[in-house]
Amino acid sequence: MTTATLEPAVDITSAAAPAFTDTVDVPVDMSTWFAIHQLQERYGAALDNDRLEEWASLFTEECLYEIVPKENADLGLPIGLIYCDNRRMLRDRVLSLRHANIFEEHACRHMTSGLTIKAVDADTVEAESSYVVIQTRTNGESFVYQAGRYLDLVVRTPFGWRYRQRRVVYDTSRVMTLLATPI
Repeated sequence: MTTATLEPAVDITSAAAPAFTDTVDVPVDMSTWFAIHQLQERYGAALDNDRLEEWASLFTEECLYEIVPKENADLGLPIGLIYCDNRRMLRDRVLSLRHANIFEEHACRHMTSGLTIKAVDADTVEAESSYVVIQTRTNGESFVYQAGRYLDLVVRTPFGWRYRQRRVVYDTSRVMTLLATPI
């Protein structure tokens, strides 16, 4: 009878072991985490309570806001439903919603979870979280309108933390109705 010795596939104690520095999260302190969480809560409250003008003010002047399907995001395709590359475009979107667009009246409730944050530098963080939007029509019917994740670049400004970039990646394979209000 022969016995075999099992050799480890990779010697993790060796100096030649690969470094995984690109996967190490740089933690943020609790006050920064709380401030980013509060920004996210203000974002949802502005949309849920039809304070769209306030929503636009949560972004820096030069910003990027886009809504893309998960399939396009996974394939690196740039095509999405909404693309605004500065706050003026966000304000224009709000003005068109207020005065030009025609869509069925509805109410939305944004729920977020799983907020993770990593510091880029003292005044910049990357954040990711999941979201679900429940939409209620005038007939009282409520349904899950959309689910997905937010991918954010957030910067400290003289007015507090603001979104420099918010990429909304939705998981659902189709948008059930007109996408009028921001997600």
